[in-house]
Amino acid sequence: MPRRALLSVSDKRDLASLARGLIDADFSLISTGGTKKFLEEQGIPVTSVEDVTHFPECFDGRVKTLHPAIAGGILFRRDAKEHTAQAKKLGIEPIDVVVVNLYPFAEALRAGKEREEMIEQIDIGGPTLLREAAKNSESVTVICDPSDYDRVLAELKEKGETSQELREALAAKVFLHTASYDAMIAEYLSKGSYRGVMLEGGKELRYGENPHQWGKYFSLYEADKACHPERSRGVEGSTHGSVSMVRQAHHDTEGWGKLLQGKPLSYLNILDADAAWSAVHEFNDPTAVLVKHTTASGIASHTDITEAFQRAYDADRLSAFGVIIALNRPCTAGIVRKLIEQKIFTEVIVAPAFEPEALELLKQKPNLRVIEQTNGKRIQQQILYRSVLDGMLIQEADTRVLTAEELKPVTEKKPTPAQIKDLLFAWKAVKQAKSNAIVFAKDLVTIGIGSGQTSRVDATWIAAKRAGEKAKGAVMASDAFFPFPDSVEEAAKHGIAAIVQPGGSIRDEEVFKKANELGIAMVVTGVRGFRH
Repeated sequence: MPRRALLSVSDKRDLASLARGLIDADFSLISTGGTKKFLEEQGIPVTSVEDVTHFPECFDGRVKTLHPAIAGGILFRRDAKEHTAQAKKLGIEPIDVVVVNLYPFAEALRAGKEREEMIEQIDIGGPTLLREAAKNSESVTVICDPSDYDRVLAELKEKGETSQELREALAAKVFLHTASYDAMIAEYLSKGSYRGVMLEGGKELRYGENPHQWGKYFSLYEADKACHPERSRGVEGSTHGSVSMVRQAHHDTEGWGKLLQGKPLSYLNILDADAAWSAVHEFNDPTAVLVKHTTASGIASHTDITEAFQRAYDADRLSAFGVIIALNRPCTAGIVRKLIEQKIFTEVIVAPAFEPEALELLKQKPNLRVIEQTNGKRIQQQILYRSVLDGMLIQEADTRVLTAEELKPVTEKKPTPAQIKDLLFAWKAVKQAKSNAIVFAKDLVTIGIGSGQTSRVDATWIAAKRAGEKAKGAVMASDAFFPFPDSVEEAAKHGIAAIVQPGGSIRDEEVFKKANELGIAMVVTGVRGFRH
């Protein structure tokens, strides 16, 4: 007697090949509405659920598979004599494979559908079928993700059945999937009062921040990703793709990128590389960002990415020891030669691609972690999470891009076109530094960065110390307003020619007056750039 598979999907990707593979493995197919129509159009024989339940679909399709003939066929235990006897008595035949993916609730949400239509996108039968099959994974194979079709068909072809190990893995994936889906609906119905955050993977790290702390990496598995994983893999509207999502080269990378060589990423490598990759995507021009302890030591833009790297390194060579490098253009052989010739100790280098010669040269540094991050898209939207006080702080990422037209002059002296270009560059750079943050920049290169200080004037002094003589004629960016004129006075001592800052202090007029007295051009943004 043929085994039976129930197929009911909203996502029809690769469905026809799966169905044919199941038939080749001696399965008969049962299906509903749109899925049944699709299979019939492909010339694939399929039985209607109605012919199994002897009960029609009703209430505009709200009730299709919620019937003992379906639920019983999935749930009864094949190894329990009482169950098999009862199934026979009730005329319930086993269903051995369940293939379901859920109504596209997230897609409807993005499209701004009205509440009535959103409610209709809440799947009831789908999650029920999935959970039934997952509960009985001892006997039933359940698939909620089209990317798993090939795994199942391969085992059926090789062994005639799926392994217990695969069934359990697929069952666990189902509960993650349905939990995330329900969390997304809860968030919508509660108008944001609830938010579901799921973690998957659980990769062991050598240790945490320090050797006496254990560390682990989990991938963030949100409801949105559960329903539409392609939206986080570099398609339009996606996020930039976190470096922490990188996979070992021999694993299926799913578009996240590859660790091409080097030791596994550590806890701090992940933090620093993610900070560097996020920072470099603030810039459209070819740009290099060098990071230490999640803070940039040097940032530079140039028409040539190799030159951008050299300038970023030269910005603060002392700090760039054990540095993380991120590039928003393919890594050239010229950059790798500079690493080798100048003996630059580097922990990680991240780029959207690597020239073949660059990869060959990198073999001379076998411990250097080399990440090809194929998700080289600019951040469009991203939610940031931070644990605190046994809870979670959540915010959207700061993706605000400042334009020259938004810079409001507040001094008699106005910045030159070249200074405006540097001011916009410095503003992007200061957003990447820890508050309180000050950045000195010149010719699209950071020449001094003061960050993480409790006093803004101290941050200015540190930036000036690192810039040295290069500060003369440079510009300065402050991530927040000046509470006093002292930072402006400190900047003037070192020859700063123009300043960009948010404004908004109760002493703004006093600060503007001091800049006028010192002959410094000042513009305000009306936007703060804190990063704690």
